[in-house]
Amino acid sequence: MGDRNAGTARSTGAGPVLPAEPPPVPHARVDASDGAEASDGARPGGVLKRERVRDAVLGMVEERRAGDAIPSERTLCVQLGVSRPTLRAAVDELVAAGVLIREHGRGVFVAPEKITQELVPGRHSLSVPRAAGAWASRLLEFTTVPAGARVGRKLRLSPAAQIVYVARLRLVDGYPMAIEHLHIPAALVPGLTSRELEHGDLYEHLRTHHGVYVNEATQTIEPTVVTRAEAELLEVPELSPALLFERLTTDTSGQPVEYVHSLYRGDRYRIVSRLTLGADTAPAGQPSEGHHPGIPPGDFVHGDPVAASTLGDVQGQQRR
Repeated sequence: MGDRNAGTARSTGAGPVLPAEPPPVPHARVDASDGAEASDGARPGGVLKRERVRDAVLGMVEERRAGDAIPSERTLCVQLGVSRPTLRAAVDELVAAGVLIREHGRGVFVAPEKITQELVPGRHSLSVPRAAGAWASRLLEFTTVPAGARVGRKLRLSPAAQIVYVARLRLVDGYPMAIEHLHIPAALVPGLTSRELEHGDLYEHLRTHHGVYVNEATQTIEPTVVTRAEAELLEVPELSPALLFERLTTDTSGQPVEYVHSLYRGDRYRIVSRLTLGADTAPAGQPSEGHHPGIPPGDFVHGDPVAASTLGDVQGQQRR
């Protein structure tokens, strides 16, 4: 199932390379700021707090089947140590992402799994050029925390193992473009600095300063909408369309080195795919299994693979 993570889609170069419970949510105190969701994005610690709540609920979703109920708001507030407004915002986000379904008078339930379609079957990869524009980053959160169950599974770590959690706002030509949440095993990046996260290419920093050589990544992309806190950071109206990217990156030995989920503005960012369709060598009328994205079933009847190259395209914006 996709995370809001993303989510199910949830970059280190100029754009996404391929679209938790970071740590489990502790029994934290409830403070007066819990109800101030509109300003949560700008408050120190606010991004990590929302991330913990969101991913704790996602962890519960992953342990259940479609149609199963999640605990009541009252129960979850006690378990996670947060206020109802904070919890409700996280649940609303997952409902908007299609992870949960709210039924009036009955409760909140796990949604059916989403249909997954790979652009290229097997081990064929996507070639992703850098997106347009001058990219920069502004740190929102930078801390070391236990991995927790969900992120630990993704990175093949113990839940108690330390990870570096980073939330950063990605800017293009000075305008906010995306919110990115990174989870990196702390043992891989001793001495990682904020400068490395704000300037240059993170993968280049990992290679030159930490001896980490990234090799492959699996990424998903999903449509979603932004929450109120995300809208403030991205400078768009609440519930504006967005693209949710989720990526798991491995090194040359096949070990996970990075789990990322990112939210990109739907009004300024789009993905362009170029497909090369193989020659039709199958007998006429022979159906293929499934279908390729954007090509209606039956239009592409043979089973040849589709080669694709995908590139991020930033829409221009006039300075006011």
